[in-house]
Amino acid sequence: MFITNDIRYIGVDDHKIDLFEGQYVVPHGMAYNSYVIMDDKIAVLDTVDAEFKKEWLDNLEKALEGRKPDYLVVHHMEPDHSMVIGDFVARYPEAVVVGSIGAFNMMKNLYGADFAPNKLVMKDGDVLELGKHSLQFIAAPNVHWPEVMFSYDKTDKVLFSADAFGKFGALDYEDEEGWACEARRYYFGICGKFGQNVQNVLKKCAALDIEKICALHGPILSENLGYYLGLYDTWSKYEPEEKGVTLAYTSVYGNTKNAVLFLKEALEERGVHVALFDLARDDMAEAVEDAFKLDRIVLATTTYCGDIFPFMKNFLHCLQEHNYQNRKVAFMENGMWMPSAIKGMKAITDTMKNLTYLENNVTFKGACNDAVKEQILKLADELKALD
Repeated sequence: MFITNDIRYIGVDDHKIDLFEGQYVVPHGMAYNSYVIMDDKIAVLDTVDAEFKKEWLDNLEKALEGRKPDYLVVHHMEPDHSMVIGDFVARYPEAVVVGSIGAFNMMKNLYGADFAPNKLVMKDGDVLELGKHSLQFIAAPNVHWPEVMFSYDKTDKVLFSADAFGKFGALDYEDEEGWACEARRYYFGICGKFGQNVQNVLKKCAALDIEKICALHGPILSENLGYYLGLYDTWSKYEPEEKGVTLAYTSVYGNTKNAVLFLKEALEERGVHVALFDLARDDMAEAVEDAFKLDRIVLATTTYCGDIFPFMKNFLHCLQEHNYQNRKVAFMENGMWMPSAIKGMKAITDTMKNLTYLENNVTFKGACNDAVKEQILKLADELKALD
């Protein structure tokens, strides 16, 4: 596949993977992207997962059309992009491996070699000349590993963005929901903690004339780039993307669930958008995604061993470690003899930045009776007033 006249795609689709990074469900697979720039000097941009070594090397051989590569550029050392570096060097021993000093340190730790002396260490602002094309390197630490660099092809105006602007899903999967849904879940999973780092690199990229973005996962972005850049700006500032309520709950015997469903119905009757998650059964990453997407959240759980039900605690810790902030929060707790879940939940949310707590929390013991419903309707009215 041709990206431009001189840039060719040689990546692979992975339909075998079930969990990306061992934690994110990927029912539609993953793409491991790799590229070749054909010029006086040939640069190969990143490798792929070892499972696809033969397919990738065959793709590379076909793209080279009998020529030999001069460089292998390593933007990111995560194994799904670097596991075939050794095989590349064995096949093309005269090629120079290009990357940050951090990449070479990781290379040695992961694979026992840094491939010296055929290496070239690049720093922020350095340029690799290929002939007609030149690659300007952009340090992008912690987007999402510390060694990461982007590169920018000044001739074809292409940004090679490592894992940034990627998404879940193989390239041969037609995503009817569009780019943003799986890109959002991907972003908050891998970059959510590092918003300031993303902001820093976005500022650098703002000075570039970008016509295409080539990430290491997901499709090549070539139209309406302001949309993608704008979403990354919003996400990395931890700003809500839309108005609405994430309603996340756990329930042991169904009483808390009944109360939550009553709240959902009351909110929808008031015209409020609701994203509902049973934290024991639904994909936790989807719940985290919508918690960041929407401007309000209601946390509802049972008291369990004098604390919080485990799935709720896990969810709150996921939000905490991804820098959840700038949202409005309400609580619901159920406890047959001594409700105390709100205290436990608030102890965790108090560690997060710029959260505004609502006044009408809901506390009950057992069933969702008429008195409980009165509390819930007050909460629904307060949530609606924020729409």
